[in-house]
Amino acid sequence: MDPAKKVCIFCGAHTGNSEVIVEQSRHLAWLLAKQDYDLIYGGGNSGLMGIVANEFLEKDRQVTGIRPQKLIRDEYAHPGISELIVVKDMHERKMKMIEAADTFIALPGGAGTLDELIEVYTQTKIGFVHKTCAILNIDHYYDELLLLLDKMVRFAFLRKEDRERLIVAESPEELIALIT
Repeated sequence: MDPAKKVCIFCGAHTGNSEVIVEQSRHLAWLLAKQDYDLIYGGGNSGLMGIVANEFLEKDRQVTGIRPQKLIRDEYAHPGISELIVVKDMHERKMKMIEAADTFIALPGGAGTLDELIEVYTQTKIGFVHKTCAILNIDHYYDELLLLLDKMVRFAFLRKEDRERLIVAESPEELIALIT
């Protein structure tokens, strides 16, 4: 039997104020779990993180949270996940996520989500990591980031082919088609 595919989803510890973001995040998680992906994520129980984890758990998929000790003290870790890996800091968390997952997807989130996305994208662009890096641009959440990346290309700070390494989709179905 082939080992399960592992997707790392970066997303917010809050739900934000867009019901479209919440519903599309839930739908993407449901589609991925249905296609036999296991989840690697930040280990939280709140916000989009909790919603995504619960979708995978409801489909009896393996859910691995990777969480710095400080966040376990400051925020609730998800009590129902398959495995919780405790690390010392955010840097170690990102490295463990990169080791563990085959594919990386950013959903809407805050500064931590952006940090994780840019780390994996940079590692992929440089060639240290040979894995898929994608954004689900729900409700046009990442439009300004994409404009900034396009500006980097125009100003010759980012090569066009490197910009194109970042997969961007507007719907869960489109994203699934692009990463499989």
